[in-house]
Amino acid sequence: MWLGLVFCCTIALVAGVRSPHVDYIEELIRNQGSGNRISNNINEDATLDLPELVRKYNYPFEEHFVTTEDGYILGLHRIPHGRDSNNRPGNKPVVFLMHGLLSSSADFIVMGPGSGLGYILAEEGYDVWMGNARGNYYSRRNVRLNPDSILSNAFWEFSWDEIGDMDLPASIDYVLQRTGHSALHYVGFSQGTTTFFVMGSLRPEYNRKIISMHAMAPIAFMGNNSSPLLQALAPHARRIEEMAARRGIAEFMPKMPIFTTIGKEFCVDGAPTQPLCSDAMFFIAGQSGEGQHNATMLPVILGHYPAGVALRQIAHYGQSIASGEFKRYDHGPVTNRRRYGTATPPRYNLSKISAPVYLHYSETDPLGDIKDVERLFTELGNLAGRIRVPMRVFSHVDFIWGVDAKTLVYNDIIRAMRSRRRQN
Repeated sequence: MWLGLVFCCTIALVAGVRSPHVDYIEELIRNQGSGNRISNNINEDATLDLPELVRKYNYPFEEHFVTTEDGYILGLHRIPHGRDSNNRPGNKPVVFLMHGLLSSSADFIVMGPGSGLGYILAEEGYDVWMGNARGNYYSRRNVRLNPDSILSNAFWEFSWDEIGDMDLPASIDYVLQRTGHSALHYVGFSQGTTTFFVMGSLRPEYNRKIISMHAMAPIAFMGNNSSPLLQALAPHARRIEEMAARRGIAEFMPKMPIFTTIGKEFCVDGAPTQPLCSDAMFFIAGQSGEGQHNATMLPVILGHYPAGVALRQIAHYGQSIASGEFKRYDHGPVTNRRRYGTATPPRYNLSKISAPVYLHYSETDPLGDIKDVERLFTELGNLAGRIRVPMRVFSHVDFIWGVDAKTLVYNDIIRAMRSRRRQN
């Protein structure tokens, strides 16, 4: 969650030696098929916006916009079909992908054709739509509020509660209306799972619009997370947000050229500081499984990550860690009474989630501890499957950036989606 901050601070301190993973990754890239990117494209890909990046690899790409009930203008990205000559526009099953914290739809694209989930699903015959939460690089607009205002933080007064309660329903309705389908498949990563659980609890009518939901690295309960940094900060989350807001700071880690520069200069293959980039990732998200960390791709990742969030989103996770519960945002007793009717925020009622949910989890994910996943398993209204990654060590970000994510995670998702196709 705090990866961008750790990258900046850590890389600036010391220099190390060449990462032991690099030789392996370079050999892997040299041996990849024509569907995948090659290493000399890395710096170029780091500088491209997502639409440019997808089109560069000859995939069809569409950008759509939807406005939420409270005025946020969200960017939706679509890959309607794959590149194969037999994979053309038509009445394809629809899948909606939702990204993690501090990120964007780039979660499903940056690793390139053959590796990124967005490309893989397009080649498997799906109409792929990717959401972007309010406040990130592709959804940083509102019909009334200015995200850059020095007079008010009103644009940034939201957490992932509003994303689940308003952004996801607006996006799903738009996709279904546009495609003519009555329901779709949903795949979320990290915060993209949290927001689905919020939607299913607060807007249970949307469960009927979900054929299957796949939660990669599911995050709801966080009382057992093992990140020392997050554990230390969690009790002070709301106070930190309030102090920052008084100083006019409500946005955290927006997309900036400095991150692209750091990636291209400090994290590129051959740079003595590249191992520090890897270590920053491991410090927060856990040690990657053997051979899963693709250090060569770090410049591309930092070209698209971080993409910006509201500080309140992070504060809300801090509250979840401190309380051990999955509850709505705690505004304080006065505002809580006005919003919720109670002095303390209510819990999300996970039993209302009737859509079939598949939990894809790792036993070594420090942010999605197995005890918290098991609790989620018992409280969901319709758990269709609990699927553990068949690798003992597999980190939080390995779900989207891992070298073998396709064979270890995505193939299971695709099999389950195929088994639950619904005719419209």
